[in-house]
Amino acid sequence: MSAVNSPSRGLLKRIWVWVRRRSQAMLSSALRGAAYASGAGIVGLMFWWMQHKL
Repeated sequence: MSAVNSPSRGLLKRIWVWVRRRSQAMLSSALRGAAYASGAGIVGLMFWWMQHKL
């Protein structure tokens, strides 16, 4: 593979630093998304159960 087609080491290092710097924020965002999704699922199941019981 030629050097033109492969990313430079500097670019890879900058990407790695960016990911490491923002890993806490990404984890927090993923956790918040999982909490919202599970809450929405529970509410949806509750309404589905209520509709079938009535």
